[in-house]
Amino acid sequence: MFVKEIMTTDVKTIRPEDNIKRLAEMMVKNKIGSLVVVEGSGEVVGIATERDIIEDIILLGKSPEEVKVRDVMTKDIITVQPDNSLEEAAEVMVNHKIKKLPVIDKGRLVGIVTATDLIAYENRLVEKISSLIIASPMKNIGG
Repeated sequence: MFVKEIMTTDVKTIRPEDNIKRLAEMMVKNKIGSLVVVEGSGEVVGIATERDIIEDIILLGKSPEEVKVRDVMTKDIITVQPDNSLEEAAEVMVNHKIKKLPVIDKGRLVGIVTATDLIAYENRLVEKISSLIIASPMKNIGG
């Protein structure tokens, strides 16, 4: 199974020059925990998460109206490609201790895959196999 088969393609983005208040409002409105940061040309330049808001704004007492997304975002983002396997994506997440991976194809943002997406996929797979086992009678394996 590949990343492109489970990724979210309607990725919410924000610009680096937007302020943190806008970032928080967009997260709340869309019920998500991160936004991919893109320049005007659509180039991915970072990712901003709830944790960035907590660490850089709330704990340090900065003004969300004055601080820009570029000041708190993670700049060295880790990404995957649509044709990476789900196992590869999970390995990247574990190795880098991250829960969200932007999906880039030919330099363009085409999706995002999260740890929750991977878990949901695995749960659906287990449910399908379980229903097969429950629904089919035991066959005589020995002959």
